[in-house]
Amino acid sequence: MIPHKVSSHHAEVFDKLTKEALSEAKIKLNEIDFIAFSRSPGLGPTLKIGRDIAKTLGLLLKKPIVGVNHCIAHLEIGRTMTGAKDPVMLYASGVNTQIIAYEGKKYRIFGETLDMGIGNFIDSFARLSKIGFPGGPKIEKLAKQSNNYIELPYNVKGMDVSFAGMYTNLKQKLESKKYELKDLAYSLQETAFAMLVEVAERAMAHTGKKELVLGGGVACNKRLQEMCKIMCEERDAKFYVPENQYLVDNAAMIADLGIKMFKAGIKQAPENISIDPYERTDEVVVKWRE
Repeated sequence: MIPHKVSSHHAEVFDKLTKEALSEAKIKLNEIDFIAFSRSPGLGPTLKIGRDIAKTLGLLLKKPIVGVNHCIAHLEIGRTMTGAKDPVMLYASGVNTQIIAYEGKKYRIFGETLDMGIGNFIDSFARLSKIGFPGGPKIEKLAKQSNNYIELPYNVKGMDVSFAGMYTNLKQKLESKKYELKDLAYSLQETAFAMLVEVAERAMAHTGKKELVLGGGVACNKRLQEMCKIMCEERDAKFYVPENQYLVDNAAMIADLGIKMFKAGIKQAPENISIDPYERTDEVVVKWRE
């Protein structure tokens, strides 16, 4: 993504989308109680557009604002939509790959990627393979055509994962023209997802939690879901995955967390809102959970 082009797009479509949302919800703008927006983390230019729109509407309507952490919103929509009470979350998206769980009034990161997010890793390999963007669904489709596993670097370091070595190895194998793309796609999924499931299981063992919920766009992958389900069954734990529309980035998850925060008294006057492109998941004090 080119940040200034994405932010320009946001500015162009917000009015149309706002009107469509109000029409679908059958309410008027002055009937809302507050405005929630994604304040962190993310691309600065795009977050600024969201902030400016939220601030403008807040001042116009004289309504408070709730700034939401995008990563935590993924976990909270997972809880809301599945009924999971206190899960470990495997958050697998383009930029973010984290193992998150609630401990001591914060969402702690028990493991994460040391280099690239799982989604960016898959998309980068798809780009190398010239099969287009987004690469995730295309890699998943190719992988279903093979069961021929080719050994790839498996990089789990403590509770963290790394995909750079696997990416380099896949690039070399692709350039050698000795391997079929479907076999590389199959091997990529089996290796990368096994890494994620391993650290998720270790986090469950460490925390004693008996629930796992998936979040993020890569969580739409059926093979990842299957591997998580198998692991949870073997641990006598519960596995949850929301519908795809709540796994990918979506407005519902921002609204959902916004409601929880608002009910807990977390809100700001429009003139005081800010963004934080680099805020980590574990920097947010969770006041809406007991």
